[in-house]
Amino acid sequence: MKPFAPTLTAWYRKNARDLPWRRTKDPYKIWISEIMLQQTTVNAVIPYFEKWIIAFPTVHQLAQAPLQKVLTHWQGLGYYNRARNLHKSAQHIIAEHQGFVPRDPELARKLPGFGPYTVGAVLSIAYDIKLPIIDANVRRVVMRLLSMEGVADTKQDKKVLQFLHTVLPNKSIGDFNQALMELGAKVCRSKEPLCLQCPVSLLCKAFKEGKQEIIPTPKKRIIKDIDAVIAIIESQGKYFIQKRPSKGLLADLWEFPGGKLEQGESHKEALIREIWEELRIKSKTSKHLFDVQHFYTEFRVKLSVWSFDPLSLPATDLTHKFVLPKEFSKYPMPSGSARIVKRLFP
Repeated sequence: MKPFAPTLTAWYRKNARDLPWRRTKDPYKIWISEIMLQQTTVNAVIPYFEKWIIAFPTVHQLAQAPLQKVLTHWQGLGYYNRARNLHKSAQHIIAEHQGFVPRDPELARKLPGFGPYTVGAVLSIAYDIKLPIIDANVRRVVMRLLSMEGVADTKQDKKVLQFLHTVLPNKSIGDFNQALMELGAKVCRSKEPLCLQCPVSLLCKAFKEGKQEIIPTPKKRIIKDIDAVIAIIESQGKYFIQKRPSKGLLADLWEFPGGKLEQGESHKEALIREIWEELRIKSKTSKHLFDVQHFYTEFRVKLSVWSFDPLSLPATDLTHKFVLPKEFSKYPMPSGSARIVKRLFP
């Protein structure tokens, strides 16, 4: 496949989308974009990236920022461990690497959140270091090129990596790696691939065999339904929120009190139980306001939102607060809670 790399790279240079992180060779900005793009679409990332760079224009400013500010700017992107790792890595880069993302792959791999994909993407794009990358788009492209049947998961990566090492060019590695990802995003799509627009279709075994629509085999996803209740407690125009623990699911984020229904409970029964268990308060009255549905990777959560008029107000401290509606933007929240805020205060 000698013509593969130059053909694909030439196509990329002519057809690449104009994206803000492609206008720079700054390793910091490339790193931020790559972390944001994991599990998130390009169009969704663009406004987050632009606001992030205004708030934290350099690795020094990110390292010095309070974690809560970092999480607030990440709110809506999900997978908050990525933001925590960005913050930790920035501090490591300042302390151990004179403020520069290390060029050495072995050193980069020691940074929090720098797995094989991130190391390969950041170092190849920023420094043109000869490293392959594998993400969902790249995996799908290679599986079709080689007519590899099966589900597109990490079990395929040994063979994918072997192929990438045979085609990886000696220069312009960053452009080549981005070209592979761009091809998967724009042309070699998971559904209805645009094979007639593909610059390397003549080199694609799946295309020759007519198998491009069935390679890779679609994953079977099992979505678990979760039913939960949420309490809105208001006092003098302020609303009660609480901070989650610093470890575990959605660590360090703020949310309204509440929790999952137990078997056989009604929503109202669950509300009374949850608020008593969490805050040791009971209600005078409670009223259903609205429902919010939110999807996570393996869960579909229905949040039943209730007003809760307590007999006594919950205690406040550093992790339990009453805040004004205009102050919610200062408190990083899970996406479900953020949607509740928008419904309450459109």
